Amino acid sequence: MSGRSHQPPLGGSVANSIAFIVRCQNSTMGRGSQEGMRMTRIILVRHGETEWNRVERFRGRADVPLNERGLLQAEATARGIESRSVVAAVYSSPLSRAVRTAQAIAERQSLSVQIHQGLVDIDYGEWQGLSVEEVRRRRPELLAAWYQAPHIVRIPGGESLDELRARCGATVKEIATRHSGSAVVLVAHTVVNRIILLFVLGLDNGRFWHLRQDTCAMNEIEVDGEEFTLVSMNDTCHLHSSGAEKATTGG
Repeated sequence: MSGRSHQPPLGGSVANSIAFIVRCQNSTMGRGSQEGMRMTRIILVRHGETEWNRVERFRGRADVPLNERGLLQAEATARGIESRSVVAAVYSSPLSRAVRTAQAIAERQSLSVQIHQGLVDIDYGEWQGLSVEEVRRRRPELLAAWYQAPHIVRIPGGESLDELRARCGATVKEIATRHSGSAVVLVAHTVVNRIILLFVLGLDNGRFWHLRQDTCAMNEIEVDGEEFTLVSMNDTCHLHSSGAEKATTGG
């Protein structure tokens, strides 16, 4: 995403947005919703903070490393998952900010990170590496459309949300089938995670800006055949009191 630290202006009422409240003291990650059943569970994680999150640049396929706070967030996330769940596999986008986050998680589970191209960040094309203000000066109408109707925008030289959804949906189905009855971790990016969550909820890509994904946020998804249940979203409780509080909400 752009790295914006706040949501763009949205039409409609707050009641039309999607909101999940995660209570730290009552976390249920790692426990199936039905007693005695071994559910397939996906723990979807966004990578830790980078400098391009902090200064709000379109990252996409640029390989920007975690900054100091991002490294702390990755370790806190690894401890949070370790305390709640034993996982069978840890998958990551090939970009280093996701890989480094995944490595912290995998080490505490005595696993190796498995790179999956299906989790790589959106291709921002001509916008990659530019700040929001730089894009606004060059393509003000297209940038406005991105924040108002992202599902109909194709960034020049880049990837559309529909194309991203096809890729991410296939990736989630593939991994869920491969690890049926187990828990797995996927580490990706804010745009990728938002599209996966919309896919899981059966909502169209026009709702893209109605979800949040903070750095190192965790989301839990249960899978039963072709059915998906979103158990929790944008959980950052594990970052509090760890010196790795959530940073920007940008991508």
